[in-house]
Amino acid sequence: MIFLSHKIVPVTSHNLWLFILCSLCLTAAARSFSAGPEASGARVRSIIVQSRHLGAHGMGYSGQSLIELSRKLTPADIPALMPLVSDRELRTGVQFALASQCEPAIAPVREAAAQRRMDFLDAFGVMELISGFDGCTPRARERARAAQVELETLRRDYQAKAQQKTQQQADDDARIQRNALKMMQNPRQAAQELSREEREEIYRRSLTAMGLKEDGPMTPQQKELVQRMYRTMVLGEPGPPSSNIPTK
Repeated sequence: MIFLSHKIVPVTSHNLWLFILCSLCLTAAARSFSAGPEASGARVRSIIVQSRHLGAHGMGYSGQSLIELSRKLTPADIPALMPLVSDRELRTGVQFALASQCEPAIAPVREAAAQRRMDFLDAFGVMELISGFDGCTPRARERARAAQVELETLRRDYQAKAQQKTQQQADDDARIQRNALKMMQNPRQAAQELSREEREEIYRRSLTAMGLKEDGPMTPQQKELVQRMYRTMVLGEPGPPSSNIPTK
């Protein structure tokens, strides 16, 4: 007999199979619940740490680590591995773990590097490990070598854009400073020579130097000062007489 909902149900072939089916479903649901993102992340972290071996420079990762990780991890673990790429303590271990998955790891790593969610050098390291791992197929190793070339191109493009942006910011700073100097020396002439956009740049840069924002919190005195600065710098209205300028 089977006890269901506090009632005694006669055991029949149909009821018995129904009971077994319900039990299996509950067990599967319990396992699914326990294997959530946090549990999966903790599991792969533990596997990575346990794959370290003692070497000439202490505990670290080696070819044996790649073999062990390839046995203990599967491509289904890659989503749980990707958030760990920024973990400084596991940085090298995560590279080995990803490389152990061979071809399935190539696209996610390349995409993470392209979106700056993973350092280019770390992504390059993963591809280098894959290309030299005998546990990967020749096709996977060839694809990893091709990905290395692509990653190097992406890295150079990113650096070039970053340098261009830095240079542009430096040029803008120098131009705004020159315009601000003009405004200080001859406000009336500067108001005629500078465009409204250029005058607004000076105004906003002045606010930043004072640690203020147009839409940020301000005291009544600061708000009055900012409004006066806007009228003077941007609208070109004459400033207050020198006798009205507050002194310390």
